[in-house]
Order: sequence, then C-alpha cells, then structure tokens
Amino acid sequence: MKGLMVQGTASSVGKSLVCTAICRLLANEGKQVAPFKSQNMSSLSLHTEDGLEISVSQSLQARAAKTPYKAEMNPILLKPVGNMESDIIILGKKLSKMNGMHYREQFFEEGQKLIGNSLRQLASSFDYLILEGAGSPVEVNLRDRELVNMRVADLADVPVILVANIEYGGVFASIVGTLALLPEAQRARVQGIIINKFRGDISLFQEGIDFIESYTGIDVIGVVPYFANELEEEDGEAKNEQNASDEEIEDWANHFKKHVKWGKIISILNGVKQ
Repeated sequence: MKGLMVQGTASSVGKSLVCTAICRLLANEGKQVAPFKSQNMSSLSLHTEDGLEISVSQSLQARAAKTPYKAEMNPILLKPVGNMESDIIILGKKLSKMNGMHYREQFFEEGQKLIGNSLRQLASSFDYLILEGAGSPVEVNLRDRELVNMRVADLADVPVILVANIEYGGVFASIVGTLALLPEAQRARVQGIIINKFRGDISLFQEGIDFIESYTGIDVIGVVPYFANELEEEDGEAKNEQNASDEEIEDWANHFKKHVKWGKIISILNGVKQ
C-alpha cells in the first residue's frame, strides 16, 4: 500500500496535525487519501454516518482528506473511564471495559488482526494512507506488545516521518535518542525528520539542521514555525478539533506546506528512498 506513518519523539509534538496537513494537501491535489490511527486513547470522540464511534483526531483528518469518517480509520479506541479502566471501542462499537494490564495481555493478537484487516480495507479504496503513531516508538517497556507505532508501520510496510517539538528544548537529544533506541530494521523506515513549533529566525537554525542530518544520516524535510491559529492537539482545552472550520484546516495545511519540502514528502509517499 502507498502511504507513510507520522511518528513522534514524544506525545504532543504535533503528529496529529502533521497528518491533518498532509491529508488536506493530498486531497487538494485530487488524491483519494485516508487517515489511520490503529489505537487511540482519548476521551474525545464522535460518530460516523453509520453511528460508529471514532476519535476526534481521525474525524478531523478525514475532514481534511475530504472523505467521510470510517470506523476502520480508528479501529481501536480506548476511552478512559477512571480507576485505571477504559471502554474498549472496536470498529466503532463498545466491546467491554478493561484495565490496562488486562487489555495488554488479552487483546494483542486480536488487535494485530483487526489492524491489518482495517489497513487492507482502506488501502483497497484509497490512493494513500496517512498513518499516525502514538506517544514515542521507543517506549522499551511496551515495545514487545505495542499496537501503535513501528509494529503498525511494519504491518503496512510504509516509511516513517519522525516529528519533534522544539518548543520546550531538547530537540537534538530527542531525535538522536529516538533513532538510537530503534532496532536497525525499523530505524531504516525513518525517511525524514520534521521539527515542529519553531519560534524565531529559522536561518539561525541551519547549524542545527546540519548537525541532525550529518549525525543521523536522515534529511530534515521541514522546520515548521509555531502557528498562532494552530488547531489544538487531541484533548486540547482551548479548541475542540471537531469545531475546527474548513478554513482553519486549509490555513494550517498551507502554513505547513510553506515550511516543508513537499516534493520530498511526495517522494517518500511513493516509496522513493531519500
């Protein structure tokens, strides 16, 4: 299948909104594109036209892609209900309530099959899939049974773009550390790096870009400045993503495109090694 996966060095680096921008830009080019997040933990959700429940992030990305929401875009939704338990929503329907340990032990094999089936179904109907990871791909205590990052990239056999947030500092260590902790075969999937939420004069950051590229051997394909009207990340309090207007989605996508190497992203999507 054609597509790519957006992973991050941590939570809240901007993965969801990078996916949103890519979905809108491809849709504007006339491509049939679908978002995908294998497993999402969020208290925010809404319903598809068929009455099936998916996360707000994937519904926003579907809107950006100019396509109806489908349950397969978010096959597993975990909705926290307190006391370390979550409602388990499978393909838009509540399955049960479980605590984290029980879910991790009991649902791994079934989850992989569900994710693979959802990917194949979407790939049969769309030109491109834009996959979103969760948190960090190198939580070593969770790696053996994770269902959200590199295992999904392996299932879909797609390249990865790694996003880091420079806003709070530590961007070099977060990028280098993430790549260093990935197994070699999975590290090879990372075809580009995007640095998000930059403030200041980007020309003064060229030395930083040069260091990242020379140290990691991976191109920095974008340094995206902080965007004053940026949509909130999932669970953001200031603005619920489901209330974002089409004009706001368009503005964000145009801002993103202005500060990335869009041609390289297209090459990555089409399987051209960088």
